[in-house]
Amino acid sequence: MAVAGPARAYVNPATGGPSPRGVVRGFDNPPQNWLPGHRGVDLDARVGQAILSAGSGRVAFAGTVAGVPAVSVDHAGGIRTTYQPVAALVREGEEVAEGQPIGTLLPTTDGSRGLHWGARTGPNEYVNPLGLLAPPKIRLKPQPGG
Repeated sequence: MAVAGPARAYVNPATGGPSPRGVVRGFDNPPQNWLPGHRGVDLDARVGQAILSAGSGRVAFAGTVAGVPAVSVDHAGGIRTTYQPVAALVREGEEVAEGQPIGTLLPTTDGSRGLHWGARTGPNEYVNPLGLLAPPKIRLKPQPGG
């Protein structure tokens, strides 16, 4: 299973923040490309919400794939991020900045909720997009009497 390298100062496309908040469904990259899995993460977002580019780059695709509206952005270092189901506000070839609105979230066709966000480093080299974000800050509180 391929994993993303250290955080590259990207932002969460659903919140604009630096950390992985609101994960509804996690990354599940299958051991073989033809097997079922989940080659991205689903982030909690509401229909009509602006979806942001996770990082600066160039729009590689803005259209429909298998009936699902999607936007893909190519970033430095060979990373491509994809966002769906998203009605594009950008066009193919357009430069986008980190945190810039690139589309609006549409209802899903399969009953899942939120934004599907994927990342890859090659044609079949999917990586966990959460690895592009800063790690979450975990704070432990002492328990009374402990």
